[in-house]
Amino acid sequence: MEALVRIFGQDIPVSKNLYVGLTKIKGISWSVANAICIQLGLDKHKKIGDLDKPTIAHIEQTLRSLELPLFMRNRRADLDSGENKHLLTSALDVQHEFDIKRLKKMKSYRGIRHGLGQPVRGQRTRSHFRKRGASVGVRRKTDEKKT
Repeated sequence: MEALVRIFGQDIPVSKNLYVGLTKIKGISWSVANAICIQLGLDKHKKIGDLDKPTIAHIEQTLRSLELPLFMRNRRADLDSGENKHLLTSALDVQHEFDIKRLKKMKSYRGIRHGLGQPVRGQRTRSHFRKRGASVGVRRKTDEKKT
């Protein structure tokens, strides 16, 4: 079994580079991971297993109070507060669920599509998205010979 290091509630294998390992945390993209490495002055090619506990604690503290340029944040001009935020882990999941519920409640096109389990962003549905059997433009074979 491979050894793991826990950073911000996420288990990261010790064999990963810091740059790659940080992307395993939900809400941290490649560009954000690179920005964190530059901000902390850490080598992004250093292995996670080579980091000592104070460095890991410093990374977690930086993630709690993450200062990123506006274009790198994942929650710009939040609808509720109007703030520019960058959410991580479960906070990102909860906010995403609230956004979908809001779309469903106002009965927008996107909300209706979410409710039906259909694609939201304009993809074709004739040959894909058949997991629920609610595809558009496809007829099921009926067994008319038995009647």
